[in-house]
Amino acid sequence: MWVFYLISLPLTMGMVMLTLRYFAGPDIPRYVLFTVGYTWFFSLSFIILVPADIWAAMSDQDMRGVSFFWSWSYWSTFLLTWAVVPIIQGFEDAGDFTVTERLKTSLHVNLLFYAIVGSVALIGLILLISMRNNWGGGIMGFAMACSNTFGLVTGAFLLGFGLSEIPKGVWINADYITRQKVLSHKVARAALKLDDAHQNLSNAIVVAQATSKQMSKRDPLRPYMDIIDKMLMNMLSEDPSFKPQGGRLGENDMDYDTDEKSMATLRRQLRIAKAEYYRCKSEYMSFVIEALELEDTLKSYEHRDATGWKYISSLRPERPGKMGLYLDRVELVWRSIMKKQLKKLSAIILGCLTAAILLAEATILPRGVDFSLFSILINAVQTNEVLVQVISFIPLMYMCVCTYYSLFKIGRLTFYSLTPSQTSSVSLLMICSQVARYAPPVSYNFLNLIHLPADATTVFERRMGKIDDAVPFFGQNFNRIYPLIMVVYTIMVASNFFDRVMSYFGNWKIFKLGNEDEADDLDGFDPSGLMILQKDCCGFKTNSFN
Repeated sequence: MWVFYLISLPLTMGMVMLTLRYFAGPDIPRYVLFTVGYTWFFSLSFIILVPADIWAAMSDQDMRGVSFFWSWSYWSTFLLTWAVVPIIQGFEDAGDFTVTERLKTSLHVNLLFYAIVGSVALIGLILLISMRNNWGGGIMGFAMACSNTFGLVTGAFLLGFGLSEIPKGVWINADYITRQKVLSHKVARAALKLDDAHQNLSNAIVVAQATSKQMSKRDPLRPYMDIIDKMLMNMLSEDPSFKPQGGRLGENDMDYDTDEKSMATLRRQLRIAKAEYYRCKSEYMSFVIEALELEDTLKSYEHRDATGWKYISSLRPERPGKMGLYLDRVELVWRSIMKKQLKKLSAIILGCLTAAILLAEATILPRGVDFSLFSILINAVQTNEVLVQVISFIPLMYMCVCTYYSLFKIGRLTFYSLTPSQTSSVSLLMICSQVARYAPPVSYNFLNLIHLPADATTVFERRMGKIDDAVPFFGQNFNRIYPLIMVVYTIMVASNFFDRVMSYFGNWKIFKLGNEDEADDLDGFDPSGLMILQKDCCGFKTNSFN
C-alpha cells in the first residue's frame, strides 16, 4: 500500500503545482495559491485513497492509516468548501480599500449563502428527528449522506456529459481539416469577445480618469481616488501595447464620488474589466497560435517532398545546422502523423472506458449478477496489491476528469473561467470549491460499480454511510436507480438528442454545452476567422515557403 502512496502522492502534488502554475494569473496572492493548491491536492487525494481503501478492505489489513487520511481529506476540504473559500472569494472580489472593509463586504455577500446552508441543515435535522423511530444510521453518516446526495445526482449528469463529449472531442480533433474549421470559428468568436472586453476596459479607464479630474485635492475621498489612479498608472505602464480607444461615459458613470462604497465599486469594476480583457486576450492568442501551427503542419506535410520532410514554422526562425534539420524532420513526423494517430488511439481507449463505465452503471440494479469490467478485474487480481490499486485508479481518474470537464464547461457559461496564465483569484477559488464538492460523490459512485466480497467494507462506505440505509426517504434502491438515469442521459447526449430538440424549438444556444458550438462549426470555415488569421500570420511570420 505504501508503495502506491510513495508513487501517487508526489505525482499528484506535482500535477497540482503544474496546473496551478499554468492557469494562475500574474497577480494572484500567495494565500490564494496556497488555499487552491491545498484544496485541489486533498480533493484529488480521494482518487488515491479509494484504490488503497479497496485493497485494505479486500486484504483485511489495518485500516487506521486509511481512516485517518479519509477524515483529514474529507473534513478539511469540507470546511474549506463551505466556509473558508467563500469568505476568501468574497474578500478577493471586494473593491474596498482596507482589509477590514473587504472582510465585511465578503461576510455580507456570503450571508445569503450561509442562510441557505443553515436552512437546509435545519430541514435535515427536522427530518432526522421525525424519522428517529425507523432510522438506523449514525448522525454523522446521515449528515454526510445528505451532503453528498446533491453531488451524486448532479454529478451523475456531469459525468454523463463528459463520458460522451471527451472521446468524441478527441476523435474530432484528430481530423486536422475539421480542426481548422473549428478554429476559424473560435478565432472569430474570440476576436469579438476581445473587442468587447477592450471596449469595456476603455470605458472603465475613461470613467476613472473623469472621476479623478472632477475630484478636488481636498475632497475626503481623494485618498481613495489616488489609490485608483496609481492602479491605473501601473496597469498602463505594465502593458504599453494597450491603447484605450472609444471609451465613453454612461448616464450614471459620474456618480462614483459620493462615498467610500461607490469608490470601492469603481475600483472593483476597473479590476474586473482588466482581468476580463487579459483573459480574452490570452484565449484569443491561444486559438490563433494553434490555428497557425496547424496550418504550418498541413503545409509542411503537403510540401514534404520538396522540403525534405522539414517542418517549416511561420512563428519562429528555422533551426540551424544538422541537428536543427533533424529536429525539424522529427517535428514534422510527430505533428503530421504520430500526434494524429495518438489522438485517434486515445479516443478509442477513452471510448472503451466510457462503454465499460456505462455498462457497469446500467447493470447496478439487477442483483446477483456482475457486468462491471472493473469489478471483474479487481476480483480476479485481488491478491496483487499493485494491480488492484492500478485497476481502481484508472477508471476513477477518468470519471473525475469527465465530471470536472463538464463542470468547467458549465462554469465558462456562467460564473468562472479557466484560462492559461490569466485565471483570476475569484475564478480559481470558485473552481477549487467545485472540485472539492464533487470529489466524494464521484468516489462514492465508483464504489457502487465495484462488487467487493460480502465481508469487505471500505472505510469510505463506513464513514459516508449507505444512502439507502442512512436516508430512508430516498428509497431503498436510490443507489441503484440514479445511475440508470445517467446512462440514458449519456446516450441522449452522444446521439445529439438535445441539439436536435433545441434546433426544432429555435435558437437556444445559451443552453448548449457541447464544445463551443463545434457541431455548428463543422460545416465550413468562418470567413472572418480566416481573415483574422491571415492578418495575424503576416505579423507572426518570420519564414515562408519558396
